[in-house]
Formats: sequence, C-alpha cells, structure tokens
Amino acid sequence: MTAYRPRRSVLYMPGANERALEKAKTLDADALILDLEDSVSPDAKADGRARVCAAAASGEYGRREVTIRVNGLDTEWHADDIRAAAEAGPDAIVVPKVNSAAEVHEIEKSLEAAGAPDRTAIWAMVETPIAMLRAHDIAAASDRLTVLVMGTNDLAKELQAEHVPGRAPLLGGLSLALLAARATSKVILDGVYNDVKDLEGFAAECTQGRQFGFDGKTLIHPGQLETCNRVFAPSEEEVARSEKIIEAFEAATAEGRGVVTVDGRMIENLHVDQARRVLSVAAAIRDRG
Repeated sequence: MTAYRPRRSVLYMPGANERALEKAKTLDADALILDLEDSVSPDAKADGRARVCAAAASGEYGRREVTIRVNGLDTEWHADDIRAAAEAGPDAIVVPKVNSAAEVHEIEKSLEAAGAPDRTAIWAMVETPIAMLRAHDIAAASDRLTVLVMGTNDLAKELQAEHVPGRAPLLGGLSLALLAARATSKVILDGVYNDVKDLEGFAAECTQGRQFGFDGKTLIHPGQLETCNRVFAPSEEEVARSEKIIEAFEAATAEGRGVVTVDGRMIENLHVDQARRVLSVAAAIRDRG
C-alpha cells in the first residue's frame, strides 16, 4: 500500500506571476498547482511555461507537492507544455478537461516520449458531463494517473446549473467521480470555492467535501489554506476515539472476546480499519511539519 500523502489543501498559483511563485514557497499548502492554463494569457504562455518549469525544477518548495497544470489537449500549447513539464520533472502534470481513457493514454504516451521521470504522475481534471459518466474508465486507465481533480466551475457551466449553497445541482457528478476514485484507489480533490471573502461559506463547503469523502480541496487564494487544512485533518477528538477503538479491539482480541464495545457502541473490523486510517492520516500530517 502506498504511504498516505496529505493533500488537504492544493493551491493554484498563476504561472505568469513571478511574485506568486516565490510566495508559494512560504505558504502552508500541502500541494501547489503552478498554472499554465486559465491564469496565463495567450501572449504570455511561452514566458509562463519557462517560469513555471524553472520553479518546479528548483527544489525550493520544501515538502510541498509541486505540480504543473498544462493547457488542454485541444490547444496549440499542450504539446510544448508537456515537453517542457516532462523535462522539469514535477511531482505531477495536471491536465484539464480529460474526457476519456483514450486521452489518458495519449497524455501518458506524450510524457514517456518527452522523457518524464517515473515519479511524475498524471492528475486528471474531470469537469464535463461526459467525464462524470466516464469517470471510472478515466481513473482506471493508467497506474500513472494517481489523482482526479474536480473542475466544478466548468461542470456547473456545462450543466447550465447555478452555484448555490450545498451544490445540489452538482451532487450527481461529484458522487460519480468519488465512486470512480474509490473503486480504483485513486485520490480525489474537490473543486474550488469562488468567493474568497465568504469564509463561512467556504468552511461549510470544505466540511461537505470531507463528509462526502474527498481527500482535500483545490484553492484559489492563500486565505483559504488554514480553514481547509483544519477541516480535512482529523480532529483531536477523532484521534482520541480512534486510539480508544484500537486499544479496545486489541485487548478483546488478546482475551479471546468476540464482542467489542466502546462507549456503548459495537465495534467491528470496519470501525478498526477506519480508526487506523484516521491515525495514519494524523501521523502523516504531523510528520509533514
């Protein structure tokens, strides 16, 4: 089993902004997406590409996971982005609007042809209705694909849906993508929250995402980091209860007892597995520093 890597907070950073790339070295994000797509204007694509790839190859981002979002497969910049990003060797290449397993195979072949190191994974953004319907095929297409990233803004646009508290119009798509990720043992990240001043609404959406089962959330502003890191981490109460469950289960096993209860509730193997996961997540976050 691959060791758990915290991806509670995954922050987009504009690739054309040198100050932003420098600032990212000090931010408490688990992962960074150095962006060559939406945040970079067409006339700045080449300069942004050089800047982002130099940053990704610098080794100056500490324990933060560093990824590069390239332009989409159907754009004139995609091939050059892939070649440059492969040479930079980031932790992952983030590809927008992945709609099929065939596109995953194309991305994988392009990375291999460009000499990308084995450690450079593929993160596939799923953000269209057809991607929701094909989410399992996309997630299962390659071992190199390790993360699904929800593109909720584009999904809402394609659905002709409104952005509303609770995200009711998106729940079907979110559920399909989550099922695909869990069926294929892939990480899945929730989409962005657009109103950077609405901290209460942002916290509620983080809580919803965690309750759904997302591993973390993509962010558009450093001011969202603290809330996101807190919500997607086990609380002290969860850690204490998990320790209590494991202690009780191990004691019962040692004594040959088949029935285990904690605080009046029956404990089964699935509860023990959940408790162990909570402790492994908490330990990974703690070790991350």
